[in-house]
Amino acid sequence: MVMERSEKREVLQIRDGVSEVVSRSVVKEVSLTVFVNGLNLLTLLTSGDFVEELAVGFLLSEGLLGDRGDLLSIEVDESGPTARLRITRELEELEKLRGRKTVTCGGGRGTTFHRAGDFLERGPVRPDFRVAPARVYALMEELNGRSSLHRETGGVHSSALADTREILFFREDIGRHNAVDKVHGACFFNCVSTTEKLLLTTGRISSEMVVKASRMGVPVLISRSAPTGLAIDLAQREDLTLAGYARGRSMVVYTGRERNGD
Repeated sequence: MVMERSEKREVLQIRDGVSEVVSRSVVKEVSLTVFVNGLNLLTLLTSGDFVEELAVGFLLSEGLLGDRGDLLSIEVDESGPTARLRITRELEELEKLRGRKTVTCGGGRGTTFHRAGDFLERGPVRPDFRVAPARVYALMEELNGRSSLHRETGGVHSSALADTREILFFREDIGRHNAVDKVHGACFFNCVSTTEKLLLTTGRISSEMVVKASRMGVPVLISRSAPTGLAIDLAQREDLTLAGYARGRSMVVYTGRERNGD
């Protein structure tokens, strides 16, 4: 079943002093309840598509899944929607984590079970990985051009995994962190390595976004928006190249400038 991601609403539009009633598209927002080993772990506010990838991507970013052997089963009911996962973690450990839940600054009611300063199990990163700025500009242009839902509603963020040639996975959601988790889930289900890839996003880079990128194991995180101070500190610690304001033919590299491929 393909879920409609937008809906029409009648609104009053005021432009140049003229008022008129028109029909506008708005993005849908649904609550996804995630059960893990029978425990109601959390509810994510999402656009409602790629539910399997979102649920698995979230568990990956929280360190609850490591490889495919850790996921025993997953069942999705899109009418809820709900996602029910069985993983190799003990129920007692999950219950302790649930008590540590933190609502983040991300749109769409972001949630994490860890503080930003917690130890990250960083994936293997190639220190000699390089990317030319021209390729970053081209990939960001493609990212911005792919989102038909954003052009229709203006209500979603986009994220993508790319190599130095092309975008491999593109996802979008009302929450920028959800879009990243969907990309992470897509990599998991398609057995795609992230060690020599770029993670692209349209959203602000806060600390939890750096944590997600670090868990994914990508060496480079690029956004068209700005990072926070804590995000920069974490990226420096995790040997992550972090760049923001990637628009047109310019960007600001905050950490990891040695990966400049010029």
